[in-house]
Amino acid sequence: MQRSVLCLFFFSIISLNPANPATFSAAEPHLALTKTHFGYQITIDGNLFAGYRTNFNGTPIIWPLIGPNEKPMTRAYPMDESVVGEKKDHPHHRSLWFTQDLVNGNRHWMKDRIVHQEFLKAECDGKTATLVTKNHWLDPQNNAVICSDVRTIVFGVIGDGSVRSIDFDLKLTAEQEKVTIGDTKEGTFGIRVPTSIDVDAEKTNPKLGGTIVNAQGDKDDTAWGKRSDWVDYSGPIDGKVAGIAIFNHPKNFRYPTWWHVRTYGLFAANPFGIKDFEPSLKQDGTVVLKKGESLSFYYRVILHKGDAMSLDIDKLYQDYVKLSKE
Repeated sequence: MQRSVLCLFFFSIISLNPANPATFSAAEPHLALTKTHFGYQITIDGNLFAGYRTNFNGTPIIWPLIGPNEKPMTRAYPMDESVVGEKKDHPHHRSLWFTQDLVNGNRHWMKDRIVHQEFLKAECDGKTATLVTKNHWLDPQNNAVICSDVRTIVFGVIGDGSVRSIDFDLKLTAEQEKVTIGDTKEGTFGIRVPTSIDVDAEKTNPKLGGTIVNAQGDKDDTAWGKRSDWVDYSGPIDGKVAGIAIFNHPKNFRYPTWWHVRTYGLFAANPFGIKDFEPSLKQDGTVVLKKGESLSFYYRVILHKGDAMSLDIDKLYQDYVKLSKE
């Protein structure tokens, strides 16, 4: 029996028992997790929420990613090249993903492989769905493992389901005697937003185009390269405004992170590219790890209706900050 059937069957049983303290109201969203040929699929009340793909063009990604308006919250290209009106630039921007350039000189952000090894956990309790995976970052010259990562991804809903969340924690560990992560803006935790909400879309269609805003109130171009607790990118999708925000936890590496967020649609948190983001600091963002040493990253992605001002994003961020991280 597939996981989704088991998960839904379990919650059907407890919901029929009025004496059971775990009884859920009819309106409470139920998540299910189903194994697929590409990895796993997460649904909410039978409707698609997200797909975890172990490999697309050499790296694990999350696609599709559907918001509470039941509309895609990331660009379909290059996974699906048939969507009319989408930009076809930067094929290494793959929906939602984690990679980094200049890892021992290798170009994982652009092309080099991060190879899924195994699912360490795949669980659903109806309220959240959790995937834990192990992955190897490979040297393209000899397929040697440069570093490994364990990523814990928790899919959920907040409140009545009008806000959806993805907690993405990743521990990166050096597997060679010396692993150097270079100072570059090309990384790290990335999302490519739908073309209709990228800020530049208004240049060709006045009915399109969104807004970037960070926790300090910097908008659009002025948010690029700044450090901030969170950034939100929102705009029209099929006639309704929706948004996507990324939070970084205070225990994150180099918190608060810098943001490689562009008006053409790239939306990324990057703690490494100091020379690009703040050259006036005259600092080098390069990190050198010895074998067995690790870096930890903690992010929450929020999918919401309306723009950043239509929800209490600061409260949502503070609720995230309260979560315990290792």
